[in-house]
Amino acid sequence: MIDFDAWDRLLRQYVDQQGRVDYLAWKTEQPQALDDWLQSQKHLHLNYQMNVMEELALWINLYNAFTISTILKQYPLKSILPKFLGMPNWLAFLWFFQRPIYEIFGKHYSLAQIENQILRNKLKEPRIHFAIVCASVGCPLLRPGAYFPEQVMQQLDEDTHRFINNPQKVYYDFDKQKLYCNKILKWYRQDFLQVAPSIPEYIRSYLQTDLPLSSATKISYLDYDWSLNQRIS
Repeated sequence: MIDFDAWDRLLRQYVDQQGRVDYLAWKTEQPQALDDWLQSQKHLHLNYQMNVMEELALWINLYNAFTISTILKQYPLKSILPKFLGMPNWLAFLWFFQRPIYEIFGKHYSLAQIENQILRNKLKEPRIHFAIVCASVGCPLLRPGAYFPEQVMQQLDEDTHRFINNPQKVYYDFDKQKLYCNKILKWYRQDFLQVAPSIPEYIRSYLQTDLPLSSATKISYLDYDWSLNQRIS
């Protein structure tokens, strides 16, 4: 099975505690390290006897590693979508998420396939939406370390708490009596409603402070920031 120690070391070296990636240092110091590791793993055989925790750790790590690898190849860039490679936004979106170019276990996958077919449809774990990253400011913060099967449930819980208690992602306006949310909670609404009666009640279950949230709470969704989530050295 895949050994994630090399991926873990790279994350610890180039990702800070705010989830920002030092792409410049990474590309300058170790431009081939991530691709070399991915290449070394691609012909391994998929273990169909994995438990849920092993599968979650495996596919979250691969999704994030493939994403970062793509960014490193294209860096420097300011955003993963607007005018990405000179493309219109809709084409850049398809280019980034829909191309089945990532080879592992003798097959080719797109980021969309990993997310939708495996993490969402098969494993049915809504907390993955706070763990997998598209390298933009609007997405969840990249964890400065890999996911491991024996820790992944706790790690996902930490990721969800961090996202929901981040006022840049979720906040409540007492004057307007309205909940403002990151669009991830809109785009994947049905996933969260599998485990909670409503989006406000899902959020309330992870809040560190007590807010008057219920199924009747009004929601507005924040503009999504597609700019690159990078740390400036």
